[in-house]
Amino acid sequence: MRAGPDRVLLLHGLWMVGLTMQRYARGLARAGFQPEILGYPSIAGGPDAAVERLTRALGRGPAHVVGHSLGGLSALQAVCATPSLPIGRIVCVGSPVGGSRAAQAMARVPLSRFYFGRSAEILHAGCARWPAGVEVGMVAGSEPRGLGALLARFEDAHDGTVSVEETRAPQLTDHIVVPASHSGLLLSADAIRQTATFLREGHFEHAR
Repeated sequence: MRAGPDRVLLLHGLWMVGLTMQRYARGLARAGFQPEILGYPSIAGGPDAAVERLTRALGRGPAHVVGHSLGGLSALQAVCATPSLPIGRIVCVGSPVGGSRAAQAMARVPLSRFYFGRSAEILHAGCARWPAGVEVGMVAGSEPRGLGALLARFEDAHDGTVSVEETRAPQLTDHIVVPASHSGLLLSADAIRQTATFLREGHFEHAR
């Protein structure tokens, strides 16, 4: 455990807006943090727009970062591009750091580029490596509710959009699975509690 900032920057996922992170922000505020939601154009701007917003916000002082799905990938892209960013800890929520099979499958559908926009590349490839010393925790979901499963045809545990295996990477500081679907992670009391614990302690609460 080490001291860290109380400020937390939150990034939403694909086809979402800042409002979708409100419940997460309220939960983190109740846990004693100072959350700030960063909205960005996930289709027209993609991860580059998220990185720009994040970098600008970090220019006002250090902060932890919490990102749902594409938001988590964007946070990792930011720290890869600029390792000196004053980021405390990062929590990715349902982020396919190993690449999204659902996105890869949908890429074969005509006009899918309009669905993913400028976020397509990072969703296909993921972001499984980042600078040493960056503490990253992953909260994955295991409730199989979502249309992505129809495209990816998951054989392992998944949240309806992203498989649990796609959320794993060797460099993760810690990883935990909670009973929630991909979008349900944003409303999950378990996910929010585990996120607060990781930001504070550097690890999740694992059952003993």
